[in-house]
Amino acid sequence: MQRPMLPQLGAAFLFSRGLKFGASIGWMMRPVIAGLPASKIREVANAGLGRSDVLAFWFGESDEATPSAVNEAAITSLRAGETFYSHNLGLPDLREALAAHLSDLHGTVVTPERIAVASSGVSALMIASQLLVSPGDEVVAVVPVWPNITAQPAILGAQVRRVSLRVQGGAWTLDLPALLHAITPQTRVVLINAPNNPTGWTLTRDEQQALLAHCRRTGTWIVADEVYERIYFEPGQRSAPSFLDIAAADDRLIVAHSFSKSFLMTGWRLGWLVLPTGLSSDVAKLIEFNTSCAPVFIQRAGLAAVREADAFVPGLVQRLKLCRDTLVPRLAALPNVSVATPRGGMYAFFRVEGQDDSLAFAKRLVEEVGLGLAPGVAFGEEAEGWLRWCFASRDPARLVDGVGRLSRALGL
Repeated sequence: MQRPMLPQLGAAFLFSRGLKFGASIGWMMRPVIAGLPASKIREVANAGLGRSDVLAFWFGESDEATPSAVNEAAITSLRAGETFYSHNLGLPDLREALAAHLSDLHGTVVTPERIAVASSGVSALMIASQLLVSPGDEVVAVVPVWPNITAQPAILGAQVRRVSLRVQGGAWTLDLPALLHAITPQTRVVLINAPNNPTGWTLTRDEQQALLAHCRRTGTWIVADEVYERIYFEPGQRSAPSFLDIAAADDRLIVAHSFSKSFLMTGWRLGWLVLPTGLSSDVAKLIEFNTSCAPVFIQRAGLAAVREADAFVPGLVQRLKLCRDTLVPRLAALPNVSVATPRGGMYAFFRVEGQDDSLAFAKRLVEEVGLGLAPGVAFGEEAEGWLRWCFASRDPARLVDGVGRLSRALGL
């Protein structure tokens, strides 16, 4: 017998029959949604809830609070009564500031018309997918990677092909020929996150140029997640190589950014997109249908962050470099541990020989020694057996303590 539609039944009807609502409508859910994996990082973190003795390095955020000037800008906005809607694409002042910031950083001209402000970097990435991806489209992603990036096009019905970085000498590197071979005229979008979460891998300029030239030939869009571009440790460089350094304004390129990492604003949920010329009106429609706009007081905080960036971002990067240089050599000195020094980002990605179940190992570290790390499998099967350690800590001594706990767990 054909099952009736939910609007005809209604939730009240289902409950009146003593049925559990979730169980009753489960057969109506799209299979791709039901099949989305729960966060394995959260699974590990949940194992440590309520324990004050756990050193937590599992989430991708610094333990530094947002700079006071940024906080004050939000407070001032709220006191001024700025609690109403704004333009879908963001406050004009913020878009102008972001355009000027990127133009200065990359030695190019980015106009405010190409900037779209979104309610978080992850929302910006989802909007990019909604703009470009249709059911059945082919999307290629460089992995391992933060799982949201590959889940978003899958939610929209795309077929996601994964091209894995490969490990050479303990470091994750790009197999450029394999990536170019995977991108054909049938490939709608290629997804690139560099500097990469979780591996710290960073595209070289030559790799970027080769990829951009190839995608121009195939007609493939590049969606580049460059949220870690300012957290880059190469001497004399203000940022990691960006596609904005080499692309034209009309290239099929969308760059996603976030205020979370280099502006210490993870909880604020503010991001932006850099679009090709002529797409802003369509993106404005998508923002309307997703969130309508980012809250004005949060945008005011973002504006303060951009204006203060040169005052505090370099110092943050130096502190993160100290953390990296505290942690990585100590990990490398442990027997049977493979780790490479990341050029960018805020993570050490390492492997312990013989520990092939990263989720079980991460849970054991929480239980036995109070060390909270992210399991590699959370970022894809390609990273099974690896662990991610977020080293963004105000106190490098916490990292030293953490290595000691790992050593004890390994019986050293």
